[in-house]
Amino acid sequence: MAAKRLAKKNAPPTKAAARRRVAGLRRQIEYHNYRYHVLDQPEITDRAYDRLVRELQDLEGRFPDLVTPESPTQRVGARPSAAFATVEHRRPMRSLANAFNEEELRAWGSRCVNALGGEPAAGYVCELKIDGAAVSLTYERGVLTRGATRGDGVAGEDVTANLKTVKSIPLRLRADRPPAVIEIRGEVYLTREAFEAINREREEAGQSLFANPRNAAAGSLRQLDPRVTAGRPLDIFVYGVGAADGATFRTHAQTLQWLADAGLKVNSHTESAAAPQDVLRYVERWTARHTGLRYETDGVVVKVNDLGEQTELGATSSAPRWAIAYKFPAEQAVTKVNDIRVYVGRTGALTPVAVLDPVHVSGVTVTNATLHNEDEIARKDVRIGDWVTVQRAGEVIPEVVQVLTARRTGRERRFTMPGRCPSCGTPVQRETGEAVLRCTNLACPAQVLGRLIHFCSRGAMNIDRVGPKLLEQLLAQRLVADPADLYALTAEQLIDLERMGSKSAANVLVSIDGSRRTTLARLVYALGIRHVGAHVAELLAAQFGDLRHLVRASFEDVRDVPGIGPAIAESVAGFFRNPANVRLIDKLLATGVTPAPARRAGTGPLAGKRVVFTGFLESFARPAAEALAKERGAIVSGSVSAQTDYVVAGGSPGSKLQKARALGVKVLTEQEFAALTGNTKE
Repeated sequence: MAAKRLAKKNAPPTKAAARRRVAGLRRQIEYHNYRYHVLDQPEITDRAYDRLVRELQDLEGRFPDLVTPESPTQRVGARPSAAFATVEHRRPMRSLANAFNEEELRAWGSRCVNALGGEPAAGYVCELKIDGAAVSLTYERGVLTRGATRGDGVAGEDVTANLKTVKSIPLRLRADRPPAVIEIRGEVYLTREAFEAINREREEAGQSLFANPRNAAAGSLRQLDPRVTAGRPLDIFVYGVGAADGATFRTHAQTLQWLADAGLKVNSHTESAAAPQDVLRYVERWTARHTGLRYETDGVVVKVNDLGEQTELGATSSAPRWAIAYKFPAEQAVTKVNDIRVYVGRTGALTPVAVLDPVHVSGVTVTNATLHNEDEIARKDVRIGDWVTVQRAGEVIPEVVQVLTARRTGRERRFTMPGRCPSCGTPVQRETGEAVLRCTNLACPAQVLGRLIHFCSRGAMNIDRVGPKLLEQLLAQRLVADPADLYALTAEQLIDLERMGSKSAANVLVSIDGSRRTTLARLVYALGIRHVGAHVAELLAAQFGDLRHLVRASFEDVRDVPGIGPAIAESVAGFFRNPANVRLIDKLLATGVTPAPARRAGTGPLAGKRVVFTGFLESFARPAAEALAKERGAIVSGSVSAQTDYVVAGGSPGSKLQKARALGVKVLTEQEFAALTGNTKE
């Protein structure tokens, strides 16, 4: 009888019993993950936790059809990816405007008060600005279905498999009635201790070291093999919601509380601030204390708490008006200038750079610092051999702040800028009104390299497998002379290069080939036209719609694009007047580079009009209304001025409506706006 009972106990479970046990194990494992990784309050030993995981793995091994994407066993195990797919964010992940002192922070607060017609109704929320890699997490009915990097703010890379290895990210939300879809924003980071451990391992393995924890976190997220990511102790703090279907929040503080209740990790040092003086006290406190944290933080983010007021304040093309990042004062260090070297950029500009004794500043080891131009060298009187103060603030290139003249010995040497380009020997010129010297030889090797690096950069064609070192080799071997030559490279040519095996060569070619299909704005930016950044490229793409139309545009055509002035127009028109540039474009198109045609600016009643939205819209979501206006050729602004043509007013419109009436600006109802855009519903 006892033998029968033992046999029954050891008998394989039925599928129904396995399904019940699997569900129970998953709940237990995710609960203990939450206690350990989010709350820092474990309830069981590591050995007991491991037993639960092993039992789940065993049952899923016996019944493979019970494996689901949200199972804890799927945090690691996805096959390596050859490349990352592109993910378009439901709402842009905008960067934040910066304040570098109390005066700038107060000025931002005053702008909010003026725009809202009074102090924010629910005050502000203050958060530490974590120095990591921004990501978005999409949950559908409570299950994590997609994770992406920030990318360029509009679209990022699909790193779902890698984010699933971060144990503080729940695979299923702890919510009874989760939204149908919710996109959550957060910052993935490494503690200082974890960063140092990773660099020790890399040093022992003879690999290059990460410069700082932020770069290490970003690099970990972009590993093609999730098992590599899983081996690094990444963590996350979530700080907001990008978009949600089926969830409504009134304030940012309420949003953060919901996220915490749903099992996500919210920074415990986040605080509400009723008034500006409370914000300043928070900033002052953490300016003094932030270096004692286990993780890197480079400032404080201050947000208007009321979400309705956030909508009212709106955003610029690059940053929300309802939030600002106060950057902690720059960390400075003293070091010695061993040499001054001159580098030539893609536009021919000559930039002097101080070569320094290595010194640790703001979390990184600094060996070089920009001296900007010859006027700056003269103004600061920087000499080779000087002891200097250097700083690195606001994620900018380190710079020399001042010379410690009291430490001079008399052996220091003055530096003068060269009369000829250090790369090609062409005489340099300094244009009237400019502070920089330039090499005018477009075939200058340094300029060619700089243009290729820019062409391949993430904001341009995003050829992520082709970096500066590889491009230097390609140029040295005369395999490329311009960007179009990249698309003619073969595996046989690449394999012969230094540190390039067959697998690496294949990955490079996949990356190059994937860039053939791009947007018009990206291609225009990639061409490296002087004064044309990513935003101006977007304006040009939206106005002309097709690359050929832009190539044929006159100075007047470009100058008349809203947001573009004469200097940019002359640079653009001059670029396309150069036959060599037109030949490059023809060559790129012949290789299969295909920029998707942009929607051209409309010709209807909104074309070229400046439009401001205010209040709560019932028929449209605010982003959808703004997008519709832009599609019809309008310029959407966040503030009312004498140049505003229309203000579209919804419910509770606030001070913008008052200002519009005072200036005599035409006010439209939602229905009138819909009629102008041809978006009326029968």
